[in-house]
Parts: sequence; structure tokens; C-alpha cells
Amino acid sequence: MTIADPDIATPSKVTVDEIQEQILERICFAHYPPGTQLKEAALAKEFGVSRTPVRDAIARIGHLGLVETRNGVGTVVIELSAERVRHLYEMRMELAQMIGTLSPITVTEYHRKEARSIYENAVALRERLDSQEYVKLNQRLQALITSLIGNHSLREFWNQAYFQSSSVWHRMEQIVGKIAYDALVQETFDLANALEREDIAAVGFLQRIYIGYAFQLIEKHLLNPQNKREL
Repeated sequence: MTIADPDIATPSKVTVDEIQEQILERICFAHYPPGTQLKEAALAKEFGVSRTPVRDAIARIGHLGLVETRNGVGTVVIELSAERVRHLYEMRMELAQMIGTLSPITVTEYHRKEARSIYENAVALRERLDSQEYVKLNQRLQALITSLIGNHSLREFWNQAYFQSSSVWHRMEQIVGKIAYDALVQETFDLANALEREDIAAVGFLQRIYIGYAFQLIEKHLLNPQNKREL
């Protein structure tokens, strides 16, 4: 996405959705690590908009549990405690099981084509181990999974839990390297096959398996007191 120069008139402004997407990506990439202050004035100047859409975008991110407002400081990116990470992954595994049971949707050719494309990209990415592209492909996978959830409330909880956990898993990917890429290839392969069969229940089952696997790695490398790393 091209960010508008605030000094140059353009026919359309950057939207709240686009600002939110950019800030979320920076948090997920750890370009905005925990403790980073999100300054409305600076972001408004960067995106070439007034402070109102920036404020709205930050408020949305606040609802995802990624930032908080502190007295005398402003809005900052928060750090998840080990206990919160455990609770988050436990909840994600439970939510996954509901994907195929609460208001299941009809699988379309778009879903099948997108799953195949993500799998092919995952295979190619495994050969070059690019962290930023890895996060982007995971976000694309997340968007596909979300589009398969018919229940509105479940979809909201699913998205919130994903974004809260994404920065933790990004740091995990940097620790385990190729293991994370191999897991993504296998996950997207299994997902593509499930969608070819139009088996939404299997999608939820597979998500629970792979989220559980990710949690095992996080517990081993990030949460284990004998091998603890800063979250």
C-alpha cells in the first residue's frame, strides 16, 4: 500500500481500515515492540490524514487487546504475560472446534483456490525462510479461515485471539526457524485437502491440532522456566 504524502493533495485518503492494517502489521512484525507509544499526531502526519481516523484505528486495535491507554504516557503496545499466553492458546484451541459446528458456511471455489495458492506459497517460502513474508502468509491464512466462519460472534473472538497471539508466534518462528515453515506447509496442505472435500468440520479440527502444536513449541522455548526467553 502506498502511503499518501500529507503535503500532496490526493483524490482519496487512507482509510481507517488501512491504517489499522498497517499498525497491526507493525505490531505483529515487532516493529512496534511492547512499550512502544502510538502517537496520534505522528501517525496522522505519516498517513496524511487528520487525527480522527488514526484515533479510530487505535481504538479498534485496543479492542483486540494489543494496546492500552496509560495515564501520563498515552497509548502503548502491551506485553503478554506467560499466563495470558497460556490462556490465549487454550481459548484458541477451544474456539477452533466450533468452526465447523456453529453456522457452518458453504465452501466455494474461492476458498479452494485460495487454500491451494497459500499452500503453494508456503512451499516456496520454505526454501528461503523470510520472516516478514511468513507473517504475511499467516495473515492471509487467517483471513481465509475467518471467511469460513459463519457465526459472527465466533468470527470476532477468533480474530481477536489470533491477533493477540500473532506477535508471540512471530518471535517463536525466529527461534525455531525451518520447523515453523514445515508446519505451515503441512497445515496449508491439510487445509486445502479438507476444503476440496468441503469438510468444514475438518477445518476446525485441523486448526485445533496446529494451534496445539504451536503452543507446545511456545511452552518449550518461551514459557519453560529453564529455557525462558522474554516475551
